[in-house]
Amino acid sequence: MSNTNKFRFAVRKFEPFERSMQKIWESFCVATGCKLEAEFIAMDLPELHHELITNEGLKNGNWDSAHLVTDWLLEAYTANAIADIKPALNKQELAVWSNSLLDIQQFDGKLLGLPFHDGPECLIYRKDLFESPQEQQKFKDLYGKDLKVPLSWDDFIEIAEFFQRPEDNLYGTVIAAFPDGHNTVFDFCLQLWSRGGELLDADGNIQINTPEAADGLIFYRDLLKNHQAIHPQSAQYESVQAGEAFARGEVAMMVNWFGFAAVCEVSESSKVKGKVDVAGLPKVGNGEACSLNVYWMYAVGTGSKHQDIALAFVKYATQAQQDKLLTLEGGIGCRKSTWQDADVNRIIPYYHKLEELHKHAKTLPQSKHWSAIANLIDELVVKACSTTSDVKVLLEDTQHKINTINIL
Repeated sequence: MSNTNKFRFAVRKFEPFERSMQKIWESFCVATGCKLEAEFIAMDLPELHHELITNEGLKNGNWDSAHLVTDWLLEAYTANAIADIKPALNKQELAVWSNSLLDIQQFDGKLLGLPFHDGPECLIYRKDLFESPQEQQKFKDLYGKDLKVPLSWDDFIEIAEFFQRPEDNLYGTVIAAFPDGHNTVFDFCLQLWSRGGELLDADGNIQINTPEAADGLIFYRDLLKNHQAIHPQSAQYESVQAGEAFARGEVAMMVNWFGFAAVCEVSESSKVKGKVDVAGLPKVGNGEACSLNVYWMYAVGTGSKHQDIALAFVKYATQAQQDKLLTLEGGIGCRKSTWQDADVNRIIPYYHKLEELHKHAKTLPQSKHWSAIANLIDELVVKACSTTSDVKVLLEDTQHKINTINIL
């Protein structure tokens, strides 16, 4: 059980998050005179979900507050695990965020959290490589066309193979294919959407047994097995590790969260500072140059013994100064003011592009069973990529399992 003499906060494990939270708490204590000792415990996604929701940590008081991803919102709300913070806020206080960062966490007139860290999925690439006269000439000699940021997935593969140079510790791309119920699921959705497909059918039910899903899954399997294009650790990497490989200068381009581009500009260990840019995702035919809007929030546990302090801390942590601090430490602040901040954009020249990326960002369906459904999709992708099974058969089988769950 929790130590009621401490303020306990469950942190999404990521060094910039951990560093920022400690700094913000220390500042909060100075500003408010709070004498309570805080415990910030960092966890990876599976452990975090288990602690907060499966183990009912937010509901039973084991955790006062936490980083909660929007994937888990309805599940947490249905379990009465997260407190409504709307009564403590006014319209002016909420106007500092885009609606795209507030809509998802509102249920039945309640507001279940405030934005902590955002950064839609996008194409992150080494502009120094793409703009190099030598690389441009070499590409034109090989392919008879100009080297440009890929607009289609076919172009993406071609360029990844062009930059695949293991002898130089440079790889065309990297995939976050570690099976944790998130990375491969996000990739599956992006491949589906960029081919013009949808996750929901006309009746609002999750439907993945479609031609677009099959095409996207086949593409993803082929890419993961394409040793002429990808980083050899892709199957073992989750998104943070893939981002770290890019920051080490090992990758020419990748599809990942915007935040991993920003880290390249603020991390002392980055080898690619000043050499990075972002763009929309490639697509196929009539598909969309889409993005995925999944974000992390500050949530307050319904069982917290320090709920007043938790709420005060969340309000403090989301103020402009702290949002900017998080950004400069390597996270992605969510306030409109941070997106346009001159200091931030001087350090991260593409930070203002967040506003445009949000215009094309889709969200995952809200279901109290989403974690279970995501695990099924995760298993589907893993099985497709680790076997030679017929993708259409795998999709049909997974759809049958999804249909047995009472969703939406």
